[in-house]
Amino acid sequence: QVQLVESGGGLVQAGGSLRLSCAASGTIFSLNAMGWYRQAPGKQRELVAGISRIGRTNYADSVKGRFTISRDNAKNTVYLQMDTLKPEDTAVYYCLLGGYETGYWGQGTQVTVSS
Repeated sequence: QVQLVESGGGLVQAGGSLRLSCAASGTIFSLNAMGWYRQAPGKQRELVAGISRIGRTNYADSVKGRFTISRDNAKNTVYLQMDTLKPEDTAVYYCLLGGYETGYWGQGTQVTVSS
């Protein structure tokens, strides 16, 4: 059974940083693309960043230059380093293993950025 456990969310002031982690179990982590999504109240879930099996990355325009996605296959973990946070980054952040429709989702972690 695939499980994804996210951690690292919290409350931070604008301009601050947080690092999210997502630890996977029950699957061959290194064979899967990973992604971070977020959903703010009243809004649709949106892609924040993705990383392929071989480490190729992509980012939403709104976070380019501020967020960095990385993965450690030895630890079955994907990270999202978030710097220069803005109030509009406030959302529940979810990690995804695999494809959007067929993959596995974590339970989400709340990130709140105060102005």
